[in-house]
Amino acid sequence: MNPRIWLSPPHMGGNELKYIEEAFASNWIAPLGPNVDGFEQQLRAITQTEAAVALNSGTGALHLALRVLGVQPGDVVLCQSMTFAASAFPIVYEKAEPVFIDSEETTWNMDPALLEEALAHYKKQGRRVAAIIPVHLYGMPAQMDRILQLAAEYEVPVIEDAAEALGSRYQDRPCGSLGTVGILSFNGNKIITTSGGGAMVSMHAQLVEQVRFLSTQAREPQPHYEHKEVGFNYRMSNVTAGIGRGQLDVLADRVARRRAIHDYYQEQLQQLAGIRFLAEPANSFSNRWLTTIVVDPAASGGVSREAIRLRLDEHNIESRPLWKPMHQQPVFDECRAFCNGNSDLLFQNGLCLPSGSAMTNTDLDRVCSLVAQCWHEATTQTT
Repeated sequence: MNPRIWLSPPHMGGNELKYIEEAFASNWIAPLGPNVDGFEQQLRAITQTEAAVALNSGTGALHLALRVLGVQPGDVVLCQSMTFAASAFPIVYEKAEPVFIDSEETTWNMDPALLEEALAHYKKQGRRVAAIIPVHLYGMPAQMDRILQLAAEYEVPVIEDAAEALGSRYQDRPCGSLGTVGILSFNGNKIITTSGGGAMVSMHAQLVEQVRFLSTQAREPQPHYEHKEVGFNYRMSNVTAGIGRGQLDVLADRVARRRAIHDYYQEQLQQLAGIRFLAEPANSFSNRWLTTIVVDPAASGGVSREAIRLRLDEHNIESRPLWKPMHQQPVFDECRAFCNGNSDLLFQNGLCLPSGSAMTNTDLDRVCSLVAQCWHEATTQTT
């Protein structure tokens, strides 16, 4: 059996151990400490924002973003449908109503036309839309100009889910810095990792400070433990922040390698009939966190996304369908969605290829050879 090729495993850079050893040497093992401070400073610089707070997950960051933006029970929150469920679950934590917006064809992200339709619909109903959550899928920036324009017109804050997009840019601005607040994730499969972790960044420092306060159990500045509101235990530890500091040291290298992996796949596979890669718009720079393809069985001679996935799996290679839209998820089957069918087709025909930054060209050739094999066999069977 060939060695396992994972979809997107962690890739250490070398300096992580140095920062962890500093934490042990200084006995900063408990949450907070110099590594957390340093990690937040690096995040501010990379995202070009005024403030950052490191937390134990991107989900926690999104939850507290909803809280500090004043989302109330019964409010409507407009969330991109094609995303990981963690973009939507925190809406339910706050007892608000998630309403899902389908994808446009160019970037596969929130469709501004459907967003406008939803905003107009709820305004006519007299319902309060408390937040908009666009997502930069697989590192590809959403059409933020139009989304932000609509948000300003309807006076709705934007929670920019950049969990997959650290290092991506939109019109030369870092993803995460465009909305009212930005959410980042450092889960083990992301472009950089802290093992588990997340952050909120913003140009509005007061919102970040509110999140910082709530994330440390909402403890008041008293010599004893004083609490005037409900808090959360969402802060990042000094040890895991040390991993993050080492990872951020090599972020530019990781982005460059992921982009090179995407280009390699495209060069090797784009000649196969019916296969399509997600193109990068002129105003965007994607970190290419995962390389994704869409396969049209009608044009590919019958080759399907699932046939490719199973073939790779047979050879000890992990791949994964594109995100199943939230409006298809059983947990949200009673929620309203504004749909155009794009995300349904993407889920049906789309596949994420292995994209870990430690992949060698030999690994890539293994994947490409097996993918091409599916087309060769389909052609042979029809002749």
